[in-house]
Amino acid sequence: MAFQSNYLHDLMERIIARNPGESEFHQAVREVLESLEPVIETRPELIRHGVIESLVEPERLIKFRVPWLTDDGKVYVNRGYRVQFNSAIGPYKGGLRFHPSVNESIIKFLGFEQIFKNSLTGLPIGGGKGGADFDPKGKSDAEVMRFCQSFMTELSRWIGPNTDVPAGDIGVGAREVGYMYGQYKRLRSESSGVITGKGLAFGGSLVRTEATGYGLCYFTDEMLKNAGRTFAGARVVISGSGNVAIYAAEKATELGAVIVALSDSGGYIYDAEGIDLALVKRLKEVERARISQYVVHRPDATFTPAGSDSGNIWNVTCDIALPCATQNELHEADARALVDNGCYAVAEGANMPCTPEAIAVFQKSGVLFGPAKAANAGGVATSALEMSQNSQRYCWTYDEVDCKLKTIMQDIFKNASAAAQEYGREGDLIAGANIAGFLKVADAMLAQGAV
Repeated sequence: MAFQSNYLHDLMERIIARNPGESEFHQAVREVLESLEPVIETRPELIRHGVIESLVEPERLIKFRVPWLTDDGKVYVNRGYRVQFNSAIGPYKGGLRFHPSVNESIIKFLGFEQIFKNSLTGLPIGGGKGGADFDPKGKSDAEVMRFCQSFMTELSRWIGPNTDVPAGDIGVGAREVGYMYGQYKRLRSESSGVITGKGLAFGGSLVRTEATGYGLCYFTDEMLKNAGRTFAGARVVISGSGNVAIYAAEKATELGAVIVALSDSGGYIYDAEGIDLALVKRLKEVERARISQYVVHRPDATFTPAGSDSGNIWNVTCDIALPCATQNELHEADARALVDNGCYAVAEGANMPCTPEAIAVFQKSGVLFGPAKAANAGGVATSALEMSQNSQRYCWTYDEVDCKLKTIMQDIFKNASAAAQEYGREGDLIAGANIAGFLKVADAMLAQGAV
């Protein structure tokens, strides 16, 4: 889509020139800027005061080395990152990702997306993200602990309960959060809500583990109801098999759907009778096994290795698709396969899992589409609820947190839908989410001056 505004066109060109080779960051920024065309037509002060130019530049980008020791005494050095992108509406908030693919572009794209996602929750949290190019897979608990302690030793000087509150993301679960939180306490001699996703015994919140997956389904359910549909009886394909995918499958099943496929980096499983979630949880959460082991216990199911001639998970016939694995996993050809097989709704559980070309196919075909910054905001919303509980030195019940999460996700859909309609993009939840998230941050930035 070409820019109609010369200002936005020139700004995008400058962003590409100033951030060479950062394709993921360029992709995330372009999507938002395209959505803002109708906004700047009615709000020229946003250009005059440089709000958008400030918004696309991180307030701070921290990059550091992380040396750590293997069990056999060898030292490795990884790169760590934290981008503190925008604090106009509250302290920086966003996860930490440990994965070999992590680089500056990915951290910046994630941090930029987090600005709008956090704004949409209605809670006072700004946008940030971080991580390292470390792979926890295949490492012993002791090696993971030593890496996390080294990582937090550097990061601790930049974060705090009123400054920047990280959480988990890909490769960072309860184990890693526990190790990092313990090291922070050791270094700072304080017990505070400086990281979320903690264990229930030391300040964690109920529903946090389930939050992104549950929130995805609450948002999708609202999107479906608005179109006169429901989850009941729908056949659902979900990529991934981590927290987001597992708990999206759990909530979708509660809402009456049948989950027929899940995946990991090694391939995907298909179970026509419906995925056995208890088995998947045991394999992935307890045994840390590959998804391929599912068919050992369920011989009627099939496993298709990644890269095989049989295609990928998006070739499985379904009514609803929930991509919950990683960025840019669903391409144009995958989108066409889903549409041809009758898929009528797609909602993003991962961050930016659909390429722009895939999204264009969905929109042209009339497929209901829930963008990540709206649909997967449940995780950060519940992290913010954990922050509130830590501040109060109090714990809410499971039902209280779940009810708040459901209300937040329903409100995100309503606000995104209303913003799209107000700015002439009715039904376009990508534009609506970007606009609704942007306006709150932009107004705060204007009120605070050029800072």
